[in-house]
Amino acid sequence: MNEAMLYDVLSQLCDIPGPSGAEAAVRESLIERWGGLVQEITVDRVGNLLVKVGGTGPKVVIQAHMDEIGFVVRSITDDGFLLLDTAQGPRRASPDRRYFIGQNAQVIGRDGVVASGLFAAASGHVMTQAQVDKAHLGFEDIFVDIGVSSRAEALGLGVHVGAPVIWHRPVQRIGRLLSGKAMDDRMPLALMDVVLHSVDVATLGCELWFAATIQEENGLHGARALAVRGDFDMVLALDVGLTGDVPTVGMREYDARLGGGPTLVHKDAAIQYDRRMLWHCVDLAQRLGIPVQHGVYANYGSDGASFIGAGIPALLIGIPTRYTHTAFEAVDPADMWATIRLLQAFISDPAKL
Repeated sequence: MNEAMLYDVLSQLCDIPGPSGAEAAVRESLIERWGGLVQEITVDRVGNLLVKVGGTGPKVVIQAHMDEIGFVVRSITDDGFLLLDTAQGPRRASPDRRYFIGQNAQVIGRDGVVASGLFAAASGHVMTQAQVDKAHLGFEDIFVDIGVSSRAEALGLGVHVGAPVIWHRPVQRIGRLLSGKAMDDRMPLALMDVVLHSVDVATLGCELWFAATIQEENGLHGARALAVRGDFDMVLALDVGLTGDVPTVGMREYDARLGGGPTLVHKDAAIQYDRRMLWHCVDLAQRLGIPVQHGVYANYGSDGASFIGAGIPALLIGIPTRYTHTAFEAVDPADMWATIRLLQAFISDPAKL
């Protein structure tokens, strides 16, 4: 697979609407892509996708989540505007409201996207002085305009209270970078796709499984449901990685940058990750000339914590990403390829625990 093909896979996966609790379209796409290449496919009762690739040895799972940052309709006004709540926790605690004014919106009804629109707020000449002076927008200030004139018209399209809403912005190239919505966590799923299409089961040093989980963004629920199986030996949890390489953050906060390779995360806000797996990855990377970085994450948690909580050793590999939890998340393809090489090395020569 070359870079153009990787770009196509990434673009296709990022473009699929799939916020927390509405991941079915993502799952069906993965089943279609992976079905002819694996030995076994299972969808559990809550919607996690579990795939057996093959091989013998310790049971190793490479895992990423399917859901993206999203919102839900909390109310529909008489004029047909959609008022929002976050899909990621308490309404007044979510920082994600800072980044979406002017972005395109998609509203997901019972069977898929039912309306498109704009994330909007009062602007320009019509703003009151209080609105001008307000430092930060809250959910009381923001709405989605879907271009209708009544609540009945919105309902007729299939919009309803509780309907998921996402921002919609195709992946685009910015210099050497790729930017778009849902890199978190479709980009790691794209890397898994590349690994699967390149794997030679005969060379595996493990029994390899893939897992694509639901509802990570709102509490690691899918991973927790999968972890209770307890029948895996180790998990490589893949997620977007935090970087300090923007002017207002700095490397003193996050000692990682785009182009520096995947980040092996020692700890985040929830847990310490498995040191044996981490240092084995360091040794593999040094032997093969793969760039890697070390990370300590704040304000962050991953599905890996759920597996460790169930007694399964896990390592979080963060693929460096700027502007996380926005519609313009940005990644460097060099980090994606380095991560693919590291995963290929690990599944050929897994850690001895």
